[in-house]
Amino acid sequence: MSAHMHHDDSQDHGSYRSYITGFLLSVILTAVPFGLVMAGGFDNRLLTVGVVVGCAILQVLVHMVYFLHMSSHSEEGWTLLSTLFTIIIVFIMIAGSLWVMHHLNTNMMPQMNHDLLPERLQ
Repeated sequence: MSAHMHHDDSQDHGSYRSYITGFLLSVILTAVPFGLVMAGGFDNRLLTVGVVVGCAILQVLVHMVYFLHMSSHSEEGWTLLSTLFTIIIVFIMIAGSLWVMHHLNTNMMPQMNHDLLPERLQ
């Protein structure tokens, strides 16, 4: 048997209970920010953004633990490598999305005076 065929049967590769737990946590971590934003958010806009971003980060961790089965028991540092790769990809996606949205807003709506927007929208 080669080293590539090694299987550790002691690792938990998911049970119905863990999948249901992950699913319920994902639904809650989606519903909380959705409900918060649909209700108008907090008076402090920074607090609203913080809660939404916090729920997003928690949801990434829930997916990594419950659906990707990443734990400290993984062999050869693949968990660390996968986590770093996930962080880099998420950073690229968020930065790229913000960059594209900013340039679309600037280039597609040049007639709009962005300085005159009410405080609530800025």
